[in-house]
Amino acid sequence: MILLAIIDADDKLRFLAHRKLRAIVQPRDLKYIEALLPDFVERARLDPAMLFTQLSSLCVGPLVTHEVGVSIADHSSFLELSSGFDQIS
Repeated sequence: MILLAIIDADDKLRFLAHRKLRAIVQPRDLKYIEALLPDFVERARLDPAMLFTQLSSLCVGPLVTHEVGVSIADHSSFLELSSGFDQIS
């Protein structure tokens, strides 16, 4: 897992990327992912609900949605993992 998309209590869509993203992802895939991230951030500002819906079934290039849930607290393993992630702004 390299990216978390979370809707917070204020209905703001936030993205968290793994701190070791560059070490985990193959160089050719990294360029693709790094090109998408600014687009995700911009689209999250414009229509967070629509983007979250799209991300919930994402399967494009090296990015594939692994799991979707209502609350990150319901997924204790993700909650623990999120401490190793940084917010993308």
